[in-house]
Amino acid sequence: MTQRLNIHAKGQAAMKAIYGLAIYLAKSPVEKRLLNLLYYRVSQINGCAYCLDMHSKDLLAEGEPAQRLLVMDAWRETPFYSEKERAALAWAEALTKFSAGHVPDDIYEAASQQFDEQELIDLTVAVITINSYNRINIAFPAKVGNYQPGQYA
Repeated sequence: MTQRLNIHAKGQAAMKAIYGLAIYLAKSPVEKRLLNLLYYRVSQINGCAYCLDMHSKDLLAEGEPAQRLLVMDAWRETPFYSEKERAALAWAEALTKFSAGHVPDDIYEAASQQFDEQELIDLTVAVITINSYNRINIAFPAKVGNYQPGQYA
């Protein structure tokens, strides 16, 4: 692969804008572990190795069972996720793979039964944020494997 620029060093002004979303989400009523599950799942969909490395390490450090991460790609077929987690994962997938042009009504209904309005807004911002990070890391790959749990907390 051709050597790419280091966006974190050269694009600090651009990255600062995205960091603002992360700062906002740090104050969200949505639990951090659930946000990290969403970040992990969206990063799987987008194929972002750096983010998968980061969020898997953070989740494992928080006590997430490895089995849930190993089968995340098939979460619908497993008994390992709560209804709230399922609603959040479906919401994240619908916003990431928006082939229908909008979030389908059944996914919106399931999410709105599990989350209040503020939480649903924050879940949406979280999906937007991780999709942005994924695309930056795919365009300008960072070295994968050096992340330490909580490094960007």
